Amino acid sequence: MRTNLSSQITLTRIPTRYYHPENAFEHSVLTRLEKIPTDIYESSDKGSLAIAQEVATQIRKKQETGEYFVLALPGGRSPETVYKELIRMHKEEQLSFRKVIIFVEYEFYPLQNASAGNVQRLKTELLDHIDIDPANIYAPDGMMPKDEIIKFCEAYDAKINEVGGIDYMLMGVGHTSNIMFNAAGTSTSTRTRLVYLEGAARKEASRTFASIESVPAGVITMGISTMMNAKHVILMAWGEDKAGIIAKTVEDKVSDQVPSSYLQNHPAAKAVIDLSAAYDLTRISHPWLVTSCEWDNKLIRRAIAWLCQLTGKPILKLTNKDYSEHGLGELLAVFGSAYNVNIKIFNDIQHTITGWPGGKPNADDSNRPERANPYPKKVIIFSPHPDDDVISMGGTFRRLCDQKHDVYVAYETSGNIAVGDEEVIRYCEYLRDVCDKYSPNDTAVKDKAEEIIQYLRYDKKIDNDQPERADVLFMKGTIRREEARHGARYSGITNDDHIRFLDLPFYETGLVKKKPLSEADIRIILDLLEEVKPDQMFVAGDLADPHGTHKVCLDAILAAIDIVKDEEWMKNCRVWMYRGAWAEWEMDHIEMAVPISPEELRLKRNAVLKHQSQMESAPFLGDDERLFWQRAEDRNRATAELYKNLGLAAYEAIEAFVQYIPIR
Repeated sequence: MRTNLSSQITLTRIPTRYYHPENAFEHSVLTRLEKIPTDIYESSDKGSLAIAQEVATQIRKKQETGEYFVLALPGGRSPETVYKELIRMHKEEQLSFRKVIIFVEYEFYPLQNASAGNVQRLKTELLDHIDIDPANIYAPDGMMPKDEIIKFCEAYDAKINEVGGIDYMLMGVGHTSNIMFNAAGTSTSTRTRLVYLEGAARKEASRTFASIESVPAGVITMGISTMMNAKHVILMAWGEDKAGIIAKTVEDKVSDQVPSSYLQNHPAAKAVIDLSAAYDLTRISHPWLVTSCEWDNKLIRRAIAWLCQLTGKPILKLTNKDYSEHGLGELLAVFGSAYNVNIKIFNDIQHTITGWPGGKPNADDSNRPERANPYPKKVIIFSPHPDDDVISMGGTFRRLCDQKHDVYVAYETSGNIAVGDEEVIRYCEYLRDVCDKYSPNDTAVKDKAEEIIQYLRYDKKIDNDQPERADVLFMKGTIRREEARHGARYSGITNDDHIRFLDLPFYETGLVKKKPLSEADIRIILDLLEEVKPDQMFVAGDLADPHGTHKVCLDAILAAIDIVKDEEWMKNCRVWMYRGAWAEWEMDHIEMAVPISPEELRLKRNAVLKHQSQMESAPFLGDDERLFWQRAEDRNRATAELYKNLGLAAYEAIEAFVQYIPIR
């Protein structure tokens, strides 16, 4: 069974010329603008494997001479697969860590207990599974007395020097370019020290903890000087949400506002990233600026959208001079004139626009993104969290219902951990008061409500390694379930049987950290597909979700599709991917654009507002200060503005989709 197919989605974003399925991208001829050597891999798994293999090779080289290999390691999500591969090599390939010294790059401070910190996480994910001598593991103590910190930091740096310095340092990069916890403004002279966590740094740390409130006040972190003195540094980054900061790190000037850019001055630093994280690099996003291209429709469309933005002109007003002066003379050679290119791409983009996302019945569909028949269609809208359906495609959702298609919505996860404790207290107080009024003699429900209120308000202890209580998770899941049901009904579903709650098992840990995708998750998706046999599906193709749920849900759906791809009904099923609250599809990839009127946009907002638990107090709003309905409206309006600036019709807003075609 193939259970990890998300790379197929990512690959649709990259011109074929730059895709090498077995190796890192060739970077020797494409790095004119890249100031850090950068290896791009098809997926985070393949990139992680390459890093692990390089580390293992260096460990063995040192062992041959009887020397110790000194390794600095981070926490967080970026190195998780690297650690798994190192464990596999230890168990299956006899990779020994007996001659390895490890320095942990940071630890949160102060910790309530040692089990809540970064060091414990590293033990769980790597150190407890290899044969390293515990005496060779050096790490900050998140529970040391505060008056000992300065002395500890000095001793920590001295110990690094005593063992001969760091041979290899692995590190991730934060969304605000922090490396370890060296934030914007950090100087190159900094060494190990206690840093106060605030603002963006605190939000970054909250990805490791249950909520931002549970993040400790500070962190003991290695400094920039420590990094620059390491003999080799590997910066790793995975996912779309790292694309912007990777481009700044690798291509922009060195700046203390982008601490990761200091690596441009390191003699042996490199970046190892996946295709998604590479997307904003010039060789991927604007390859015509650095090399000759093999032009396909998507790459031409991307180039022309860029040229329109650069010149401030709509497509049909671009001239031969515009193409020649901005590095696109190749297109003139291919098409003969700007006019020929302009007409082709204008028509191509115009044909993406449709007011009939399920297909217009009895119409000529030769230039429409969706088929006219069958009509009505059986449609499944998959929603990773209970509000993604209305946030990401609320206008299209309503349009499908209004146009009489047989619409199902499937909420893949309960979303329970994204409900704040105050919401549960409020609902339990309501439940208690209702019991007092209408069932005063039945104390079971009232007592349970009082118990939960007491626990959340007075007794709950913050421990990121302990899952939330089952009764609290039930209340949180129920809140989200009923909000989703209300939003789906408001959007046009009239049959409650068409509102499905899948509660995929991978999500149900009661923690931020989830279980790996399993066959049980895929089977739930598969059962729904085989029951409904849809003509059309909408799935979240957004991989920028900061907690990874979208990615796992996408993997589950694609694995299920892979199993049924040769069924007759699946051969006739179209799969459309939408993006989440963080970003929209780029113009060159949009294959269906559904215009939304001002009234429809207002109705979409109302559907999003049914999810009251996800307003200001929601635990995982990400780095964006806007609420989800505001992000969605701004994104939809920006897409419509882009179409208008290209010379297409002016709409209030547009929701965009990309078709996924299974590999057969």
